[in-house]
Amino acid sequence: MKWYISVFIVGIVASAPGRLMAEPGTVVTLSSVGDRVRSQNPDLAAARLSIEEAVGRMKQSGRLENPMLETGLEHNTRFSEGLFELGVSQKFPVTNRLKLEKNLGATEVQAAQTEIREITNQLVGQANSALIRVLAVRQRKELLTEQADLANELADFIAEVAKKGEASPLEAGQAKLEASRFLTQSRQLGVTEQQAIGELKPLLGMSPGETLHVSGSLPSLRVPEGADDVERPALEVARLAVIAAEQETTIERTKAYGDVEAGLYAGAERRIDAPDGAEVEGIVGVRFKIPLPFWDKNEGNIEAAEAKAKRRRREVIALNRGIRLEAEAARAEMLEWAKLAKEIELTLSPQAAEQTDLAEQAWRNGQGDLLSVLRSREQRLDLAATRLEALQEFQLARVRYQTALGNP
Repeated sequence: MKWYISVFIVGIVASAPGRLMAEPGTVVTLSSVGDRVRSQNPDLAAARLSIEEAVGRMKQSGRLENPMLETGLEHNTRFSEGLFELGVSQKFPVTNRLKLEKNLGATEVQAAQTEIREITNQLVGQANSALIRVLAVRQRKELLTEQADLANELADFIAEVAKKGEASPLEAGQAKLEASRFLTQSRQLGVTEQQAIGELKPLLGMSPGETLHVSGSLPSLRVPEGADDVERPALEVARLAVIAAEQETTIERTKAYGDVEAGLYAGAERRIDAPDGAEVEGIVGVRFKIPLPFWDKNEGNIEAAEAKAKRRRREVIALNRGIRLEAEAARAEMLEWAKLAKEIELTLSPQAAEQTDLAEQAWRNGQGDLLSVLRSREQRLDLAATRLEALQEFQLARVRYQTALGNP
């Protein structure tokens, strides 16, 4: 019995690392990060409630004021005669102000919905940028690991040759030191990677302690065609703001005419008419109250609303121009980074590889020194790192370009 228990415990202990390695987490790629932001980002979920607020305001707008219940009681000083009245009054606008207020509420709902699209556009752009930085850092770490492996291979070769007296042990130590430098740089990049992951996790709506798995690699260099139409939600929000400002101006103009108040009332009156005595009479009537626009014609509010509408129109023009300039600058940046990356890939990297091979061959034949080999390898690594930086900056510019146009 004890033998079975021991085997069971050993099995649990042996399988524990496998279960820990299989710990579930969130897996994201450049193609899926946008959907994750739209479904899980907490700031976006909170912002969506603004639509409900706008809907509530729309439901409340365009309603008549509640009717007023009026009552009155009169008596003479002897309390022998008196009058009692009871009535209901209601205010009615003489213009179509209520309909205009309802239309304004509908415009605000549409603006709130469009604002959510703009917030989504910005958040997805931020998530894409952070994810690109993570992918670029990981590719740079892979490059450094490859260079470290080559440096260790060179160090081992020098050590074997040094045992035969054909090389100096100092050269082997120099090669080992070069490999350590690559590993140190890789650890420094690990910090940069964690910073980008720390920026990405809140955008994805992840919980503390939840594991994030980033998959994929940097996309290829593909410069998008210049777009004539701007689909940026922010521009649509600005245009809806113009419509809302014009509707507010119209509403303010209608407020120059006050509401008409109409009411019905009924009552009973007791009077003493000598010599017949007391009589009670019923009273039924209608009341009207019509405001006279003598002193207040709402000129100040109308002027302010008109100025606001003008400001909103100019904001649309400025925003449209700013979006196009931002997209133009991002596209121009993409072209430059793509040109640099292709030049390194097609021209400079092959030349550097050829020079490195020649330097290593000359050193192995005793016609060169180790320092030349290490320098050629360093130059080759710098070119590869520069190309990788160009790829990263190209993708970041592409994200800015798509975000500016509203297509992240």
